[in-house]
Amino acid sequence: MIASTHEDAQEALRSDFGLRLRNSMNKYGPLCVGIDPHRRLLTDWGYDVDADGAEMFAMRMLQAANGRAAAVKFQSPMFERYGSKGFAALERVLFAAREMGMITIVDCLHGGLSTTISAIADAYFKPGAPLLADAITLLPYYGARSLNHLIGDALDNGRGVFVASLTSNEEGRSLQTAIRQHGEYKGKTVAYGIAATAQKHNEGVKGMGSVGLIVGATIGQWLDDSGLDPAEFTGPILSPGYGWQGAKAEDLTDVFSGTSGNVLVTVSRAIATHGPDIADLTEATEAVLLDIRQALLEATAQPENPHHHDDDETGPKEHHA
Repeated sequence: MIASTHEDAQEALRSDFGLRLRNSMNKYGPLCVGIDPHRRLLTDWGYDVDADGAEMFAMRMLQAANGRAAAVKFQSPMFERYGSKGFAALERVLFAAREMGMITIVDCLHGGLSTTISAIADAYFKPGAPLLADAITLLPYYGARSLNHLIGDALDNGRGVFVASLTSNEEGRSLQTAIRQHGEYKGKTVAYGIAATAQKHNEGVKGMGSVGLIVGATIGQWLDDSGLDPAEFTGPILSPGYGWQGAKAEDLTDVFSGTSGNVLVTVSRAIATHGPDIADLTEATEAVLLDIRQALLEATAQPENPHHHDDDETGPKEHHA
């Protein structure tokens, strides 16, 4: 009985991030406000280009996002550039976001050998972690399975991850749509193998899983080449590319047709360019939310898009080669 209770508690922890994010998306919608204190933005806002300026920028973005976005995402390199003062600023703004009850994602895009990146759990996931966050972003190019131990640490602590699969940069296309020559997913694309490996962590989870993908909103032209169908994935999908990078509402509807309300669109500069006035930032946040909410409602209302499949029905739920 005790063992069963422990297993139930552990299972609940491993699905906790997905549940919390789903509840937040149901309440606030599919927007994740990106907090990216670019040098140009700090200058335009009249702030110093240093750790203090980045922290003040982040605090204002948090005020605009609070109660209007399902999550916030901090661009880690924009703080790291200031060394120890930048990390201290990131710690403080993460704490502020937690105090507001907001779901936090740190966009650090870590990856590497499993023996090395296991230390990341101490920084972001475990109780008392200095950069405690609800989720982080990961790069799988040491092999998607190299992330398994770190993902396990995240899930065991009620946290989540987003693994880069189809990113919004054009130069990623040749790598992510390349055909795998060996292993479990031989003959499939790199992006497909990443998504299928991530999906395994979500199997058996009721509702939305806690292991997510990064799928850019600008990748519509090469989605077919990837063999990946976002509608087949049951974890959260973090989607950059809307606004500043060129994706429009119709791109969201096309790329994510047939999805089940699990797409979280991250928007940064399209909001931040309206700062530093809080009222203007708030108005911009609400306008962006309205646009992407409508686009994704249309996407979920559509049947699964047949052009996302080839003749043998590939998709991340399939685990054979």
